[in-house]
Amino acid sequence: MHKQKMNRIICILLLLTNISFAQTNEEFLVDFLLEDELNTKNVLDNYKGFDFSNLWIQTENHIIVGIIGANHQRIKMKLTSIEKSSTIPNEYFVSGKSCVKGTICDFGGKIKLTEIKEAKKLNFGVDDEYKDKGIKSQGLLIADYEFKENPNQKHGGIFKGQLFSKWYLNSDNQIKYDDIQSISDGYMNNAFIGIWKGYSTDIEKICNWADFRVPKANQDFDVGAGEFSPDEKYYEKGWENYQKAWLHGDKEAQNEELKEWWK
Repeated sequence: MHKQKMNRIICILLLLTNISFAQTNEEFLVDFLLEDELNTKNVLDNYKGFDFSNLWIQTENHIIVGIIGANHQRIKMKLTSIEKSSTIPNEYFVSGKSCVKGTICDFGGKIKLTEIKEAKKLNFGVDDEYKDKGIKSQGLLIADYEFKENPNQKHGGIFKGQLFSKWYLNSDNQIKYDDIQSISDGYMNNAFIGIWKGYSTDIEKICNWADFRVPKANQDFDVGAGEFSPDEKYYEKGWENYQKAWLHGDKEAQNEELKEWWK
């Protein structure tokens, strides 16, 4: 009887955790999509013949911002190469580098597309700027990712989670990075949301990064309105130079931020 009761409690806790996670994800997507609405149908199979790899390698690296751990230590991420699988349509092979507190690690892994949902209504931007650009479809891509750092390097581990990317299909049947609303407050794209787990420990750390904004961060972390701006209380976690560069216009700090640290 005691065992049955314990099993019931565990099941209830798991259910509540899943509900909470789903609600958190739903809240994130509302912010991520801004005012866009999606059709509910997963049309992944309709896009097997398209290559989405260009979405994840074109953003200038200083615009990609990320955190690792509950204290929101800054992490820099760079995907250096992405290749679509020739045998599995929805898989992509990835290579890249991470940097935390000056420690750089190589990593490799996969991105696996799980969902594609199209927008109910095409968004052509401010004053319908893109109305005559031949956009055929537009929407959200959801994928699973797993990137494994080199175990022979210091402080290595595994990044794992979900990726959310906004895209559109142009008149030449090319998948394009959807930056149509990039001037909007709160805009972000290519949101990687998950965890990092070290090889030498069972402890998992939250690890989220994206273009322009950090997804699912503490409410007191990003105090910017129109642009990303980490609060002063997080400066010691690697964010002071970022603020010097882009908030205060310090040229030396900007040069540091623009360094190609992955080369």
